[in-house]
Amino acid sequence: MATSLKIDDGLKGRVQHLAGQRRRSPHWIMLEAIRQYVEREEARENFKQEALASWAAYKETGRHLTGQEVRTWLNTWGTDEEIAVPECHK
Repeated sequence: MATSLKIDDGLKGRVQHLAGQRRRSPHWIMLEAIRQYVEREEARENFKQEALASWAAYKETGRHLTGQEVRTWLNTWGTDEEIAVPECHK
């Protein structure tokens, strides 16, 4: 799908300069920038939706872990003393 973008001369020059440094085309640089932006924003939106779902579940059930419980559990990851995920409580 062909799409056109209007960018100011300053940004256009920066893209062209970077493309030359990277031995890539300006087209590749712009596509890569858009791809990375979209992936980052999708991940941010997924994180937000998961957080909202977790908050809704907490409001409904009251079940949770404290920050300290989570930190203690995570600090055992990759060690010989790795522990299972703690049980949620009210």
